[in-house]
Amino acid sequence: MQTERVVLLALPRGQKVFCELCQAPATVRCGGCGVTYYCEVEHQNADWVSVHEKICQLLIPLRTVLPFYDSEKKRQHGQEQKISREKFLAELTHNVAQKFLFEGKHEDAIPAALHSLKFTISVHGLNSSELVPAYLMLAEASLGLGHLSQAEEYLSQAQWSVLKTSQCRPTIQSKLHRNMGLLYAAKGNFEESLYHLANDIFYASCAFGINDIAISGGYFHMANVFFRQNRMDVADSLYTEVSRPQSSSAGVRWTRSLGDTRKQRCFYGSKTTQEQCSL
Repeated sequence: MQTERVVLLALPRGQKVFCELCQAPATVRCGGCGVTYYCEVEHQNADWVSVHEKICQLLIPLRTVLPFYDSEKKRQHGQEQKISREKFLAELTHNVAQKFLFEGKHEDAIPAALHSLKFTISVHGLNSSELVPAYLMLAEASLGLGHLSQAEEYLSQAQWSVLKTSQCRPTIQSKLHRNMGLLYAAKGNFEESLYHLANDIFYASCAFGINDIAISGGYFHMANVFFRQNRMDVADSLYTEVSRPQSSSAGVRWTRSLGDTRKQRCFYGSKTTQEQCSL
């Protein structure tokens, strides 16, 4: 990792540079690519360990001034190349962040997820549902670190993006509700937590089938919530279900035990919800 001090007088007039991770005014930059800035060496090191080492040289053509094109055809070709590079980097950084999350390395996942979000925004714009996976990774990492307010902010962004589209995949809906459930559980709001975890199971069933192991996570987290409420009979039943998911009707039975008809309606699925699952 190479570090260079930022010399403000050497920058083009009026140009300001900001930290890649926190958007604070930059004081150092990567000496390898020369186009990535940080507020301090600590943030540079965090980014390097997470993902920058893998993408350092790939950033140069994206963050340098575009050449002058003498024809519209060449200009379009240059723009297509730029978008292609950004799509590749969005996928690469997403995979890196996902790997860190799988390994429980939440702090290392955040820089890679931030890069994934930025590249996805550049390709699809601020209002695209394609941003949701990056927001969910950032939320999951924040929850893992105990940063609840930051996690809630990312989940709000993800939820807003989902609400703006009528064709959000059930897998995304499942992940959104699971993270919402974990957030409310961490905040001690068990009723809201169970509501979202029931939705997690429902959408996971839509995406993978009622017998797939993918729905076990929802049962496990619901069991943890019931355990914290000292409702051991329900918790034990759900822990058993983790190892042998059989049918969504079982999830409905446990949701009924909450005594909340809103949760029952959600888990059975309204007409709109069922249509989304068929997409």
